[in-house]
Formats: sequence, C-alpha cells, structure tokens
Amino acid sequence: MEDFVAEFGVGGFDHLADEDSELWTEFGVTSQPAFVFINDDGSSEILISALGLDGLTERVKALAAA
Repeated sequence: MEDFVAEFGVGGFDHLADEDSELWTEFGVTSQPAFVFINDDGSSEILISALGLDGLTERVKALAAA
C-alpha cells in the first residue's frame, strides 16, 4: 500500500488495509472503488463509484465548506 500511495501521490488522506472487511461491512461497502465521507456530526455518505481527481477534489471542497 505504501508503494501505491507514493506512486500515485495520494498521501493527502488516510489509507488503511481492511483485511477482514470489518470496515466495509460497517459502512455497507459492497465493491470498489468506494469512498466513505464522514461529516463533522459523525454521519456518513457512501459513494460506490470512481471519482477521479476532479470529482474527489470537488467533494472534499464541498465537505470543507459545510
């Protein structure tokens, strides 16, 4: 995973290995690619889709502005 993060320059947010699928199950993630955005109030939004750099940037900016 460290090599992937370094190669693709995606070290700006946390990455984890969910080897036993515990987090996938907790958030209802059924396939990849997937993103779980956790709001300040603890609520979450699950997006099972690819976002690409522009889509992810827009989503993070929207969360930061809220």
